[in-house]
Amino acid sequence: MFTSFSTALSALDATSTAIDVVGNNLANLNTPGFKDSTTYFRDLVTESLGAGLGETQVGFGTGIPITMRQFTQGAIQSSSGILDAAIAGDGFFVVNNTQGNQLYTRAGSFQVDNTGTLRTNTGEAVQGWTTMDASGKIDTNTAIGNIVVPVGGVKQPVATTKMTLDFNLNSAATADSSSSYAETIKVYDTLGTSHTLTINFQKTGANQWSYATTIPGEDISGGTAGTPSAISGASGTLTFDANGQLTSPANGSPIPIAITGLADGSSDMSLSWNPYTPAGAGRITQFGQPSAPEASSQDGSPASQLTRVGLANGGELLAQYSDGTQIVVGQVAMANIRNPESLIAMGNNNYEASALTASPAIGLPNTGGRGDIQGGAIESSTVDIAQEFTNLIVLERGYQANSRVVTTADQLSQETINLIH
Repeated sequence: MFTSFSTALSALDATSTAIDVVGNNLANLNTPGFKDSTTYFRDLVTESLGAGLGETQVGFGTGIPITMRQFTQGAIQSSSGILDAAIAGDGFFVVNNTQGNQLYTRAGSFQVDNTGTLRTNTGEAVQGWTTMDASGKIDTNTAIGNIVVPVGGVKQPVATTKMTLDFNLNSAATADSSSSYAETIKVYDTLGTSHTLTINFQKTGANQWSYATTIPGEDISGGTAGTPSAISGASGTLTFDANGQLTSPANGSPIPIAITGLADGSSDMSLSWNPYTPAGAGRITQFGQPSAPEASSQDGSPASQLTRVGLANGGELLAQYSDGTQIVVGQVAMANIRNPESLIAMGNNNYEASALTASPAIGLPNTGGRGDIQGGAIESSTVDIAQEFTNLIVLERGYQANSRVVTTADQLSQETINLIH
């Protein structure tokens, strides 16, 4: 009978722990990326009474309960934060705290500090890659490190080297000055200064058009402001077949345009005008329709200011500049851990590897069993409020029942003591 005291007290202690777990779950109902914990009770070794082994067994109560975190997928909700991210599937973001310890988290509320370092909202540095390889892409074959994005930087201008023009020339036009037609395109030099090139066309005969390229006189050293200056060598003849398709210059022979002596002091420009698509179709046609433009493109850009940095799907950090261009400046790393329930919670939504944790496999999202990263989203807590309230009621009844055992055992012990008197 007297063992019932310790048995009931062990149950009271275990139930109190379970209630603490439920309370912690409910407290983190709205914590992004939080994973709820489940309590598992276990009995203590039993005592055999009587001569026959195992005929009468009396347990010694319940031991300290085991709590296990459930790493199930939380609901993914859209977020207005341009640096917010959610993991869809298995895996963790990799972060470093101020002591340099590597931690793991599912909470993707990120921000950039005054040095440009990408951090969690509690100050841990997000890990990934920022080094560019020879092709201008992020090199993910190196060790991970802090992600530092440009802050308030200016993007260097890119000089135009290639250009295309898509338009139609009127086949019904008369081969004289009345057929004149002009196309313009804006290009950029090495200093980011824009120059408007004008290409003048005139029909010279059946299925033949001449072209000549000019640049504003004020853009050229020694030029006259307001008077177009002809670009030497940037002229020639276009020839079409009976179906209105371009035949000369031939496919694979881009038209070179060399601009020298720019007034702003930039380097000379060497442009390649390709009148054909990659598939070999002519971009310039000659049909019985009015001469009219369709499209144009060039690969240069002016110097521009950084306007914002955002996190895109797949964990790419995109820097957007005032000229509308976007450049990938970083890649967020992910870690896949085979037994995440062995991780130790460190607070601030972070986990640390324990002695039982398998070696984290760090790599790109959507590879090696790692889930995907969705930009502009946050993973919600996995706490089910209805289930937690149900658990709370069951635990409360269990606590009341075991407290009743203590009261009854006390009454019986008093009765036994009174027998002596």
